[in-house]
Amino acid sequence: MIHCGKKNSCAVVTSILIFATIFLYSWKDPQLQNNITRKPFPQATTDSPAAQLCRGEPAQNVITPLKDNRTFIISPYFDDRESKATRVIGIVHHEDVKQLYCWFCCQPDGKIYVSKAKTDVHSDRFGFPYGAADIVCLEPESCDPTHVSIHQSPHGNIDQLPRFEIKNRKAEAFSVDFTVCISAMFGNYNNVLQFIQSMEMYKILGVQKVMIYKNNCSYLMEKVLKFYMEEGTVEIIPWPIDSHFKVSSKWHFSMDAKDIGYYGQITALNDCVYRNMRRSKFVVLNDADEIILPLKHPDWKTMMSSLQEQNPGTGVFLFENHIFPETISTDVFNISAWNTVPGVNILQHVHREPDRKEVFNPRKMIIDPRKVIQTSVHSVLRAYGTSVNVPMDVALIYHCRMPLQGNLPRESLIRDTTLWRYNSSLIMNVNKVLSQTVV
Repeated sequence: MIHCGKKNSCAVVTSILIFATIFLYSWKDPQLQNNITRKPFPQATTDSPAAQLCRGEPAQNVITPLKDNRTFIISPYFDDRESKATRVIGIVHHEDVKQLYCWFCCQPDGKIYVSKAKTDVHSDRFGFPYGAADIVCLEPESCDPTHVSIHQSPHGNIDQLPRFEIKNRKAEAFSVDFTVCISAMFGNYNNVLQFIQSMEMYKILGVQKVMIYKNNCSYLMEKVLKFYMEEGTVEIIPWPIDSHFKVSSKWHFSMDAKDIGYYGQITALNDCVYRNMRRSKFVVLNDADEIILPLKHPDWKTMMSSLQEQNPGTGVFLFENHIFPETISTDVFNISAWNTVPGVNILQHVHREPDRKEVFNPRKMIIDPRKVIQTSVHSVLRAYGTSVNVPMDVALIYHCRMPLQGNLPRESLIRDTTLWRYNSSLIMNVNKVLSQTVV
């Protein structure tokens, strides 16, 4: 790829900068009723593809800091659900970032249009100084930009700005029905057996793609991830968030006073929603130790078909979280070949904690990504259409982890063997994966 910047030697034809003001229609927010400045790009002297006319340094990483070191760009996405706009998923300091601008590179002429952004820091920041943010700019009507740079000013040198490709530019048919978003894998993650069991359960239930925002994991876990990547099930998004922030593994600032909470989980979830907006019918937002178990249906496809029929116009389906403590086990499905594999055998944990009326029971979601604007972990913040709490007799979240009510005796727990309906297929599939990765 040829880039005609000051660091490169390709010749350019000298152009005169032209400033013109183009008034666009209002987009419901007066902050976006601003002028867009048009700047001509020097034309490349070679017969390069149109995208090569866009100057600036191509962004190389998933997290790209701007020079202010208060704004971090993840990725821009085309969003025409209200107006012709680019929505940039990012992380910003909620006090220090006052104004940003989108520098659009338009095709086919390679001109720059500078548009004032509306920066919307998500409300679920939980006290941390940095939070997920949408940086939204109206696009000029006269072009379809392929790339954008983000800058604190409408003036500057394009060659010194990172350049990002605008994704979701083209409409495409759904390539998958269900995509699971897992964020973020950190702490030298090594719960290998439970991860494989979850992956195989997802596939049994109808998942074709699992996206993992990976900070780090164990060597053995890397082997397992490599297997699923080669299989085509897993897509890894590198997530080196601790290279840019003092990161907390807690969800609230009061628990751990750092820059950002829970390894930037909310930002990763929002990026995953937009990344899959054009290619997945549904997106599932849960953790690797959580499985949405249908009680009335054999799989997610039939369950969601029924739920949509009963709830027309709904884009967000919330499922109750239920803890199956890993400290309480049964001897059934004590498979000797699995005992040497690090991690939890979920088939041995079929006792769940009872609900506590005075304690909020968090939920996880299956969403139609085209109806979601902003999401948090346990609910959406902004969406088109309604959200529905799915009754527990339809489905629940099987969440095998350390207990929340650790003082309860075994007889106070509820025996729930719903998971065992899948035991035959699950055992066979897990053994197949283990034979190619761990054993």
